[in-house]
Amino acid sequence: MMLNVFGPVPSRRLGRSIGINNIPPKICSYACLYCQVGKTTRKQIDRGAFYDPQKLVDQTKIKIAHLNDPGKGIDYLTIVSQGEPTLDANLAELVSGLKPLGFPIAVITNASLLWDESVRFDLADVDLISIKVDAFSDVVWRKMNRPIHALSLDTIKDGIRRFCRDYRGHLITETMLLKNVNDDENELKSVTEFLREIQPQTAYLAVPTRPPANPTVHAAGSASLTLAFHIFSSADINAEFLIGYEGNAFASTGIAKNDVLSITAVHPMRQDAVEFLLQKNNATWQVVDDLIAEHQLRKIEYNDNVYYTRQLKSE
Repeated sequence: MMLNVFGPVPSRRLGRSIGINNIPPKICSYACLYCQVGKTTRKQIDRGAFYDPQKLVDQTKIKIAHLNDPGKGIDYLTIVSQGEPTLDANLAELVSGLKPLGFPIAVITNASLLWDESVRFDLADVDLISIKVDAFSDVVWRKMNRPIHALSLDTIKDGIRRFCRDYRGHLITETMLLKNVNDDENELKSVTEFLREIQPQTAYLAVPTRPPANPTVHAAGSASLTLAFHIFSSADINAEFLIGYEGNAFASTGIAKNDVLSITAVHPMRQDAVEFLLQKNNATWQVVDDLIAEHQLRKIEYNDNVYYTRQLKSE
């Protein structure tokens, strides 16, 4: 069962993306309030070997070969995990193994390890990097991203600067806005000042559209989003909103259970998206009921919608 490679899934940033999950749940340097994967079960900053990179490459090849709709383009092979992907000590080997497949490679990172020279080296040949820039005052950063104690914001800032100075690929940033957490004018200006330094091609302003790890947090309102866009744009930063539902264009392999489990491992799915995927697989809702009964899938209600996500062992 290929649970480490999923998709293609519709991405609001990357088009149609095949996801490659290189970190077990839920190992990360952060425990962000809004994380869509779930609560961090192990915080760490020491890199390690988790999954065999060649097996991940082989799974990706199989995924591409067995798509029911191969005529539809794949825009990116995206290394996006159930934790922080740069914790993988075999990241460079994974990237070099994916390169011959002929698709652009993206990495979605929280940027907390870019101070590590080995991480910067491993990411140098990646076509697109998306880095998290949620807050850049220490109090708000710790409240929102809840980093491991060994990290310092100044060290992370310096690591991002070093990486962006040398990186020649496509750099984008994402700033997640939470109500009464990081959506005030002072914090937005702090983020803006940093973005002016690193000059991303696009700076995305996002709100949670899927169930967050902490159910008490709420998306910033339209007034805050408008303020953020104005502050970014006034500083000549190319800002875009990332606030809509990405759609239901999930690819299928013909095995409904595998598809549901692999996608929901890192990408919670709205109920209508699950229904659409089951239809593509000629399967019934019994697949979902069975996965819930087996404690492999869980149902969550968020913003008047029903979502389904993988149930982690710790839950």
